Amino acid sequence: MTTPHLILVPGFWLGAWAWDAVVDALAARGLAATALTLPGLHPHDDRWHVTRADQLAAITDAIDTAEGPVVLVGHSGGGSLVGEAVDRRPDRVARAVYVDSGPLEDGAVIDPTLSADATEIALPDWEELAAQGSSIEGIDEAALAEFRRRAVPEPAAIATEPVRVGDPRRFDVPVTALCHSISSEVLRTMADGGPPFHTELGRYDVTYVDLPTGHWPMFSRPGDLAAALADAASPTPSGG
Repeated sequence: MTTPHLILVPGFWLGAWAWDAVVDALAARGLAATALTLPGLHPHDDRWHVTRADQLAAITDAIDTAEGPVVLVGHSGGGSLVGEAVDRRPDRVARAVYVDSGPLEDGAVIDPTLSADATEIALPDWEELAAQGSSIEGIDEAALAEFRRRAVPEPAAIATEPVRVGDPRRFDVPVTALCHSISSEVLRTMADGGPPFHTELGRYDVTYVDLPTGHWPMFSRPGDLAAALADAASPTPSGG
C-alpha cells in the first residue's frame, strides 16, 4: 500500500514553523509531511489583498503536487480551508483530519462581526484568547514567547469572506476529528450545522479522537499529536 503524504495546514497567525516538532515526529514514524505557510502569513507579506481563494489555491496546489494519497490536516481556522480543499479535490484526499476544528457549511463566515474595513487580525493577548475558548493549556512560557514572537497577523478576508462548498463527493472523504480543548462528547452536539458554528461535520463519516490539552496541541503535545495523525493516516484508524 502506498504511504500517504500528510499536508499540514496551520490555523490563524501561524506558519509552517508551528508544525516543526510534529513533522519531525512523523518523520521518525516513516511518514512524509508538508507543512504550509499560507499566503499572507509570511512576515513581510502584503495582507491587505490576500483572499480565501489565495489561501485555498496554496492548499490545492500542495495536493496536486503531492505523490500518492493525501491526508489533509487543518488546525483551528485552517479547518474551514481544508473543508473547501476537500470539496475541490475529493478524489485526491484520502482523509481529512480536523485539529480542534471542522469543515464549515456553504456560506458560513468565520467572524461575521469583524468590520468590513479590517485588513488584518492581530494575535490577541492570552486572556482574550482563553475567553474565546482558545486555551493555552500545556504550553510553557518559553513556547508562548516564541509563539508570540513568530505570529503574523491574519489577513482579515480569511475571517470575513464566506466558505464556498458544493460538491457532494466531499462527504465521501472520511474524517478524523482530533478533540483537544473541546471533548468529543461535546463536539458531537455541535456537529449538525446551523448557528453558532455552522459546521457540516456531522454529515461526514467521522472518527472522533480525544487528546485533551489546549487549543494548540502542536506546541503542548506535539509527539502525541503526531501519533494521532499517524493513526489517522493508517488504513484502519482507531477512535470512535
